[in-house]
Amino acid sequence: MNKTDLSFTPCGIEVSFQTLLVDRAGKAPREFPNTPAGHRALLAWLRRSPLPLRVCMEATGLYGLDLALQLAAAGIPLLVANPRAVRHFARAMMQRSKTDLLDAAVLREFAARMPFEPWQPPSPSALNLMALAHRLQALTRMLAAEKNRLHAASLSRALPDLVRRDVVRSMQGLERAIRRLTQEALLFIADDPQLARRTELLLSIPGIATTSALHLLAELLRFGPDSHVRQWVASAGLDPRAHVSGTSVAKKPAISKAGNAHLRRALYMPALGASQHEPYLRAFYQHLQQRGKTKLQALVAVMRKLLHAIFGMFKHNAAYDGSKVYVLKPKAELLCA
Repeated sequence: MNKTDLSFTPCGIEVSFQTLLVDRAGKAPREFPNTPAGHRALLAWLRRSPLPLRVCMEATGLYGLDLALQLAAAGIPLLVANPRAVRHFARAMMQRSKTDLLDAAVLREFAARMPFEPWQPPSPSALNLMALAHRLQALTRMLAAEKNRLHAASLSRALPDLVRRDVVRSMQGLERAIRRLTQEALLFIADDPQLARRTELLLSIPGIATTSALHLLAELLRFGPDSHVRQWVASAGLDPRAHVSGTSVAKKPAISKAGNAHLRRALYMPALGASQHEPYLRAFYQHLQQRGKTKLQALVAVMRKLLHAIFGMFKHNAAYDGSKVYVLKPKAELLCA
């Protein structure tokens, strides 16, 4: 940081489940407990800065969520940085070691040197729905793992029946929990007219059922009303990443995957269903394969098309219309493509 720049005070916060290590420019690093009382003490300490603050912390999930919400509520500009961006920034600074003190210092420098985009906290409705959706995803993964265990156990007569019965009971418990949480999420959505309308719009897309609509809506609520479709695509990690250097290196473009894995996961099954059963997206999917794209590349393109379509549907409050997503071409033209 340029020491003559006194327009703001950069600050980095390294979050762990027990402590918050804070590195504020011009002050010795301080540690606060990651508790409500610790958050209040940290806010009081930050407010003593004579200059406006710019605070940076990594997106660390639930461990830093309460603090981020308190900082935003207090009007302190906060950048919630992508961990991958911070990691590459540390490498660019030739940071060879990794400790909490060094990580806090890197975050402070990140706030000082990198473009600062203040974090916009999700609404309480968005937070509640995201929490329910993420729990449902975790339960679904656990259920899939138990199904695999049951399949493996059923192939072996050497295992006692007690093991198989226990796996079945575990699966039944997980299925009951999934049904209960899904019902709670749907009741929560029904109580909010905007969420209910957006769910209705998502369900108008062939290939999207209730579960997929719930997971998609939970992730899309992260975006503010002024966000652009390019931000949606980049946040999903579906933006193209070129790899070209000189005349000897020219790899095929691929998606960046530098974004919300939950959103990509929520788009995958709807895109798979739409590529088979929705006429317009199926034609788009087949056209890409005729042009030499692999099935996976074509499917990723359908995911991106779906995201564009959902953006337009939410913006104009209109149900899905496949003709606005892709123009069907005559069969003779497709054969010549």
